[in-house]
Amino acid sequence: MTDDFESRKSRASAWFRDLRDQIVTAFEGLETQQGGAAPGRFEITPTLRESGGGGEMAVLRNGTVFEKIGVNISTVFGTLGDRAQKAMAARGVPGMADDPRFWASGISLVAHMQNPHCPAVHMNTRMFWTPHAWWFGGGADLNPCIEYPEDTAHFHGTLQAACDAHAPDYYARFKAWADEYFFIPHRGRARGVGGIFYDDLNTGDWEADFAFTQSVGRAFLPAFLPVTERRIASPASAEDRETQLRHRGLYAEYNLVYDRGTKFGLETGHNPEAVLMSLPPVAKWY
Repeated sequence: MTDDFESRKSRASAWFRDLRDQIVTAFEGLETQQGGAAPGRFEITPTLRESGGGGEMAVLRNGTVFEKIGVNISTVFGTLGDRAQKAMAARGVPGMADDPRFWASGISLVAHMQNPHCPAVHMNTRMFWTPHAWWFGGGADLNPCIEYPEDTAHFHGTLQAACDAHAPDYYARFKAWADEYFFIPHRGRARGVGGIFYDDLNTGDWEADFAFTQSVGRAFLPAFLPVTERRIASPASAEDRETQLRHRGLYAEYNLVYDRGTKFGLETGHNPEAVLMSLPPVAKWY
């Protein structure tokens, strides 16, 4: 399976990079459209993983629209440590004790907005491979501190259309999974208004699963940009900012305590700045 998958690994890694470039171009265009003396621009820096692979961090800070947004790509490989092996075995991945090699590639995006009326957002897609198994995972979810039902409906509707093009049950399954996954038990609430989440996707048809993962990535900009453009000019009060900062605290709690990607990145020795890119620049707790 190793030889058969080399070209597939390359295609997946190249796609995640291409999607990153599309998103960076679109968001820098949005910064330019909104004017200002210094529209935000992404700073792209390489990241390295000592035991194999690396990637790039693309981060925009203090823009007109985005207070902080990171769009990271990575392709990493090597041997899973004991904790990661046990976690994979618990998820049903066979053969990890005999051959714990792995390869993983993906894109991860988190945006924290200047205007409290613009929702924060998360998106990621990835491919994971071992000598014994492969799968795709990812999704997107919206995190408004001030919810507008029409924004939630647009975001979910766009993701549903992407899912429906591949399987009639995908949206219902992956929406329910997102509702469960993005729940914060110690707060007794969801971190946002949901979206879709999927993992361990292996139908036996690599091309079909890759095509679905590409569709999820392509759906992100049409799901999120119209919502953002609708709220950019909304007047925001000091109270709105307080609401935003407290909601960011909730977001930070989730990412540090529960998020799978954060745990995997830190446990496998990836660049901690890249792994913790998702944290907001400013947050509050009371």
